[in-house]
Amino acid sequence: MIALLENLHIALPEMIVLATACLALLADLFIRHRYKDISFVIACIGLLLAICINALYIGGFKALILNGLYISDDVSHLMKIFIYITVLLSFIYARQYIDERKMPGGDYYVLGLFSTLGMMILVSAHSLVTIYLGLELMSLPLYAMTAIRRTNSDASEAAIKYFVMGAIASGMLLYGMSLIYGATGKLNLLEIANVLAVNGQQQTTLLTFALVFILAGVGFKLAAVPFHMWVPDVYQGAPSSVTLFISTAPKIAALGMLFRLLNISLIDITVQWQQILLVMSILSTGLGNLLAVVQSNIKRLLAYSAIAHIGYALFGVLAASPAGYSAALYYIVVYALMSAAAFGLIVLMSSQGMEIDAVEDLKGLNKRSPWLAFMMLLVMFSMAGVPPTVGFFAKLLVLKALVDVQLTWVAVLGLLFTVIGAYYYIHIVKTMYFDTAQTNEPIVINRSNGLDYSLNCLALLFLGLFPGALVSLCTNAFTN
Repeated sequence: MIALLENLHIALPEMIVLATACLALLADLFIRHRYKDISFVIACIGLLLAICINALYIGGFKALILNGLYISDDVSHLMKIFIYITVLLSFIYARQYIDERKMPGGDYYVLGLFSTLGMMILVSAHSLVTIYLGLELMSLPLYAMTAIRRTNSDASEAAIKYFVMGAIASGMLLYGMSLIYGATGKLNLLEIANVLAVNGQQQTTLLTFALVFILAGVGFKLAAVPFHMWVPDVYQGAPSSVTLFISTAPKIAALGMLFRLLNISLIDITVQWQQILLVMSILSTGLGNLLAVVQSNIKRLLAYSAIAHIGYALFGVLAASPAGYSAALYYIVVYALMSAAAFGLIVLMSSQGMEIDAVEDLKGLNKRSPWLAFMMLLVMFSMAGVPPTVGFFAKLLVLKALVDVQLTWVAVLGLLFTVIGAYYYIHIVKTMYFDTAQTNEPIVINRSNGLDYSLNCLALLFLGLFPGALVSLCTNAFTN
């Protein structure tokens, strides 16, 4: 028992988030009538404390605890920090939106914290059992959050679609894991890799079947083509505050799960999974960008944009090299910040009972609020990959990783789809700056929200002008 609990302090961030979720739940039950925002305050304090603890762990030694179920390394610490940051931004942006619509705010924050705990377990998982437990702990609160606005039929429909499709994907992933266990007799990821290194050639057919099911399950969580069908409907139907949450941190966790499965346990069958990822990544970047061009609903447009961005992140994994993995990690954390900023504007502008749904709702934003329009311009330029924003360096790194492993033709396709994608981002900028506003009423946003949003957007410019620190952290995570 003592050996099992040795080095348990490494899992301190998980304990903090779990304790924060439980405290927020109890406070919402017993103190809410006296302190309306008590759950929000507790959630923010817990997340800030977890950020500090994880930041201290970066650069430390790799460690396996709990009999090999949990791994502590720089990859997990870096992913967790950006998970906390994007969840914190989601809570801050959503606060006013939730209050105005009389949504159960305590439920939103508590469910968000439990989902965050699942994401943390997922990126530190070192066993098939831990991966599945983390995945379900992340997913189940998301289904409930989607239906949190019970009087809205669109939200209920989105929640049912999300739940049914998610259950099917989880079943496929679990079936793939059971085939891996049947082929190797092991659950620990490193032990699976060792068995495959010795006996993998004898189980080629079984492993190929397992790989297909595993990548189908992970592809759903990442929203990669052809497992993307739920994304536009869920993004559009869910309340904007929930769409903001779903579009950011869970993407980091899903890519972390992919890293663990492919880079540790299935590294000896790299050629097989590269072939599947090649198709998924090209289709995601191609279809995502092409279908986004014809969207008039801004949440559906950003949903297809998310599918395209996941394709670019998969390009890094496809390279199957330390440079490729670090580029994919860099891309996904940068995308989470961009997505938080894009949906953050939608949530902050959806005030006084008005919902921002169509691209036309942003008409003349520059006249109504020049600063917000400029911030959104930075976000759109970053998503399009325009220098000097951080999106340019993110795309550059993943395409360079492809060229370095002689996949130049894939990099050329990715570059072509980037040009196509730039069209609908620039169309949003044109709508904000050159179209006539439907109303000249100025946009009023809470000062603290405006400051947080400005920092979020300016970070995209700062990281683009000074990319070295974050690039080094991502590179060291896969080379140490």
